Amino acid sequence: MSRAPASDVSPRDASFKKFRFLSPASSFPFLLSLPVLLSSTDEGRLSRPLSDTMSSAPQRRWGPVRSLLCLAPLFLLGPLYSYRVHYALPEPVIDLIDPITSLPQLSEARILAHAKYLSEDIGYRTVGTREHALGDAWVLQQAEAVRAECESVVRAHPERKLQCEVWHQQGSGSHRFDMMGKRLYKTYVNLTNIIVRVSDGTEKGKEHAVLVNSHVDSTLPSPGAADDALSVGVMLECLRVLVNTPGWEPKHAIVMLFNNAEESLQDGSHLFSTQHPVAKTVRAAINLEAAGTTGPELLFQATSEQMVKVYSKVPRPSGSVIANEIFSSGIILSDTDFRQFQLYLNVTGLDMAVVGNSYLYHMRKDLVENIESGVAQHMADNVLALLLQLASEDSPLPDLATGFTRPQTVFYEHLGYFMVYSFATAKVLYCIAFVFALLVTRATYVDPAPALKKGSSFLGEHIVGVAAISASFVGATVGANVVALIMDKVLGRSFSWFTSLFSCIVLYGPASLTGALVSQLFFGRVREHTAYTSLMLVQSFFAAAIQLLGIGSSGALFLTSTPLALVLLVNKALTKPGDDISLWAYAIGQANCLVAGTTLFCGVLDVFVPLTGRIGEDAPAEHIIATIVAGAGAYCLPLTVPFVHRFGRRFLVRATVLMTMVTGVLMAVFSMRAPFDPMHQKRLFVIHMENITSEQQHLHVASADGAPGFHSLAADIAKEFSASEVAPPTVVMDDWNSDWDTVYPFSAFLTPYKLDLPLRAEHQDVIRHDFTVQAVNDKIDKTAGTRSFTLVVNHPSIIWTAIAFDAHVLKWTLDNNPPDEFARHHIKEGSFYGHNTWSVDLVIKLPPADSDADGSVKVNFVGIHEKAMWPGKRAEKELGGRAMALFEEFDGWLERETGGTVDAMFLGCVAGVSVI
Repeated sequence: MSRAPASDVSPRDASFKKFRFLSPASSFPFLLSLPVLLSSTDEGRLSRPLSDTMSSAPQRRWGPVRSLLCLAPLFLLGPLYSYRVHYALPEPVIDLIDPITSLPQLSEARILAHAKYLSEDIGYRTVGTREHALGDAWVLQQAEAVRAECESVVRAHPERKLQCEVWHQQGSGSHRFDMMGKRLYKTYVNLTNIIVRVSDGTEKGKEHAVLVNSHVDSTLPSPGAADDALSVGVMLECLRVLVNTPGWEPKHAIVMLFNNAEESLQDGSHLFSTQHPVAKTVRAAINLEAAGTTGPELLFQATSEQMVKVYSKVPRPSGSVIANEIFSSGIILSDTDFRQFQLYLNVTGLDMAVVGNSYLYHMRKDLVENIESGVAQHMADNVLALLLQLASEDSPLPDLATGFTRPQTVFYEHLGYFMVYSFATAKVLYCIAFVFALLVTRATYVDPAPALKKGSSFLGEHIVGVAAISASFVGATVGANVVALIMDKVLGRSFSWFTSLFSCIVLYGPASLTGALVSQLFFGRVREHTAYTSLMLVQSFFAAAIQLLGIGSSGALFLTSTPLALVLLVNKALTKPGDDISLWAYAIGQANCLVAGTTLFCGVLDVFVPLTGRIGEDAPAEHIIATIVAGAGAYCLPLTVPFVHRFGRRFLVRATVLMTMVTGVLMAVFSMRAPFDPMHQKRLFVIHMENITSEQQHLHVASADGAPGFHSLAADIAKEFSASEVAPPTVVMDDWNSDWDTVYPFSAFLTPYKLDLPLRAEHQDVIRHDFTVQAVNDKIDKTAGTRSFTLVVNHPSIIWTAIAFDAHVLKWTLDNNPPDEFARHHIKEGSFYGHNTWSVDLVIKLPPADSDADGSVKVNFVGIHEKAMWPGKRAEKELGGRAMALFEEFDGWLERETGGTVDAMFLGCVAGVSVI
């Protein structure tokens, strides 16, 4: 295990950190203390549980107020420590050369300069655009500069074994890309990649290579500073440092892939993996991505034990088996180039991304100015460390050539350490911990009435205790979801927590606590010690059971349950039989839970809160967040149940009543909050559609979230920009709605409107686009009952073309396995700038002879006018025609009407229908 250096911690803006910490972390202790602050419990009274009646010296016990005041520093310092460790970033380096050692060093300033040039000087690098071609040319220029520098170094030091090679790959291909339960085919024409290989120049040194990948292109509505120009800059900077480090010679090759088509559904990585000769030497892949702009980059996919062990040695590891298993489960409907390397190269590797503040993911504000200081340095330091390890003599790359071991490794951060151990070790360790918990429970058990020879047995008490602990978890989940239901369906104020990452804890934390307290009212008297030991048993049991099922995330339960057993032994030494559990036991046991729980909260909310803004109107976003808060809250504050039972039923009732009141007040407060602000914006999708078949024009407007206000916004848009001035009903979004096929299958998340445009003069001009779909080499075999033809799509100045049709395809050039049935087929294209034609050969099954169908195929086609994307093409808006004029007006209206709380993607699209 490795220690993250404390000196690398660079605190964020103080006011921002204070706000983010105080809102969530102080809410739970504050809310816990509210009932007792208002109760009439006498802090100095004698507490005499049944066991005390057997003792001649009853002990004075602190009341809840004094107890909570004693524990208050823990509730503040524990989460604060965990928060700072979790988000710690190194100080950014400015100089290219270390002034002390005179050696080259990674410079964040240089990385961000590269990212800014790509994202702001060049701009939106959407596949198929002129800017995309400019980005390709610039990266190629940088790669050639690295090669020239490398050759200069070797000339100056002939004894040094170092070689840099550069390829500018260009090629065409196709692949199947299933996603979100949809079957999709991709085809691409003359797309490019830039590949740099650094080796010792020998064939042996080139036999095994590690691949590092980033993508040069950006997506439709974003300049892509973090996603993924940041990673491009990191790779270029690593190359500079490696080449200029005196005496460094790679024992194994490093292949840098600057792929130029990831956002078009991973065409660039497919092109490299299937067609480049160097690909066959790759033994491991490191993929660099970004879905946010702040915090350390997260390791969210690690596909072998060997690579996890390599990663554990980097200067600042950041990741956990929980993130690995969540992403691998498919819960998060996202993907990266890593998929292509797994499918076509069958290699292991690491998938890493910046995920903090993913509100800006695929948005206009993905700019260098919004990338947090230290983010680039963190990623670069870790990547360079990985490359130095994998290119060294001790590298696992040669062993990976014969295969790799699927990940059976538990890994996570805790208390500044990165822990790594195998599943086999975890199974033994967790089972021992459970047995140890059982022994501790029995050893510390005190019969409440030994002289009476009756009452609850050890087993009976703990059955009730386990039931109470389990009920508290269920109650917390139900309580949070009841409030979520009211906020969403009754008050219509969902997403009130969206603008502040941790504010959902303030809303749903008290609701969860209320539900947990209500659940305890259904139980009779539960002794504090029994509740404490039952909690320990439940957590340790599930840690062992879940790990035996092969789920490494159970380590989170082991992390919090094991200290409870140790604490109980200490408590036994500090107290007399029958005494309350010492507050020291609460302090020590809860401290570990707070630290681990805060880390869990930060990691989960970083991903899921912004994600709710793009998962569709029908997704139960409110309930997802409520359930996360309930679950993580129960994990963070597990000792709440034994604590409330410490003071009896009267306190429990009062606490429940007051927490219900607090929950109601918070619901009222949150119902007055707006769901979006200028830095946490609503995503709006707008298409100006010109249909060359019907010669009609429409304005399509869609949203991808369930927050209130979209339908009223659509009505305002209709009043301002539509001919009818009234928004029609929403359009059904299914596989047969081809208006949004340019973003298929993500279109499934959209709630769309289709508006008629007013009869303005500019809308009366004839639609002029030479966009055609036709069949050539058309042949019918009546004997076989088949029709074969080549479908040719001609799309000058149109990019991201997509076609959809219904047919029973028997054979085509896309793959060898079309579905053997009459089905809907979707094909999307991505091509390099200036390439305007693509085709696919098909053999389809003809309908029966007695059918009315004649064997023709109706093809829906659509694409994006390359000059009609706002704001990416703002500089040449005159070339975008009426669409760009409308977008400029629309964008200004949105800014005025919404106060900058809406980020719109404007696309000028061309569509039609062809029967072939």
